[in-house]
Amino acid sequence: MYVKWNSSVIKTCSSSGFSLLELLVTIVAIGVLSAIAVPSFLAFVDLYRLNAAQDEIYRALRQAQSQAKKEKLTWQFSLREYNGILQWATHQAEASKFIPDAVIWQDLDRSIRLDRERNNKNKYETTLQKHSSQQVWRVIFNYQGCPVYNVGDECTHTSLQALGQITLYSKNGGKTRRCVYVSTILGAMRTGKDRTRANESDKYCY
Repeated sequence: MYVKWNSSVIKTCSSSGFSLLELLVTIVAIGVLSAIAVPSFLAFVDLYRLNAAQDEIYRALRQAQSQAKKEKLTWQFSLREYNGILQWATHQAEASKFIPDAVIWQDLDRSIRLDRERNNKNKYETTLQKHSSQQVWRVIFNYQGCPVYNVGDECTHTSLQALGQITLYSKNGGKTRRCVYVSTILGAMRTGKDRTRANESDKYCY
């Protein structure tokens, strides 16, 4: 008895899976892509947090100014470093105290720091009115919304000392800076970012 095989129905079997070399190449490729992508993602997260902190500070300053005009009283924006965390508050100002005792502080993200160093032009990047012996800063607005140096000052009696700049950075590294300005004696405010060249005031964040 003879059996005739039809070559068209003969199926060849092949083994499936990856060789050791293919697995090693895949692992190396994943490692390289991770090394490229992870730092970029972390930098993106840091920038997002920095921008969020800048916006939070700007809105808090606006809130203090708005409350001063609304209530016809002197209101204050305060900033401090406490246990490694940067905190802010808005509250009514007191003539007898740089910052009143009963203040409710709000935390910024734990990675955010205040740039208190001098730049290479020997200028401070943060220039708010600072307490002489404590790590606290403030801006006060009179009943007309003007930044003033002392509680009770009128807009016509203010000075450039009442103005200031807050410059923030991330503790995770990098040269990225974000800043908020109280820029005019009438209370105008604006935000800025780091630049490669200094402005007319020798600041690199504007």
